[in-house]
Amino acid sequence: MRSALKDFALAVLLVALCALAALLPPLAQAQAQASAAPSANAPQSTPQAAQQYRALLVRTAHMAWGLDAPIAVFAAQVHQESGWRPGAVSQVGAQGLAQFMPATTRWIGGIDPALESRQPYSPAWALRALVTYDLWLFERTPPQYGAFDRMWVALRAYNGGLGHWQREAANTGLAQPTRAQVDAACGSARRAAVHCRENLGYPQRILVLIQPRYAAWGPGV
Repeated sequence: MRSALKDFALAVLLVALCALAALLPPLAQAQAQASAAPSANAPQSTPQAAQQYRALLVRTAHMAWGLDAPIAVFAAQVHQESGWRPGAVSQVGAQGLAQFMPATTRWIGGIDPALESRQPYSPAWALRALVTYDLWLFERTPPQYGAFDRMWVALRAYNGGLGHWQREAANTGLAQPTRAQVDAACGSARRAAVHCRENLGYPQRILVLIQPRYAAWGPGV
């Protein structure tokens, strides 16, 4: 009797071990796949085309902004604007890497004589125009803001016009409204409220979502 029970117990144990062994390969494979999968918080890749313009952007930004130029922001902005395609043309007529409208292309030459040639499809011209315009806008943001908020305002102005931002800031009725207070006033002046989603999303995408991908290129905000 004892021998029979022992044999039965061994048989049950053998079946259990076989079942466990059958489960191990799928578990190992699942763990390997989980390890290989990118983290949700990991920066995504950058377009391959971006690499050929990296040195040019860094050199151009340093020339305009100095050695502490926020390179990662500018790279993220080009990524957002044109996907690093120098021949890009938007549905509304914006052109080149920096997606300048023809009127802005004409205007920027008055800010920097080197841009009087009006060559939005030239990568060198477009990158210089972008960092020059960003600096011009940044210098007109509230000096009491931190670097992140000042760049946020500059990017909103790049996308939708500095005048709109200034009028909305005035509409808050505050002497020194915060960046968030002005954001909340979007559409309260001459800007149509329908455009606020795009205009507020523009700096969000560049500074929060895309900038981390270019952290290795240089400083950000």
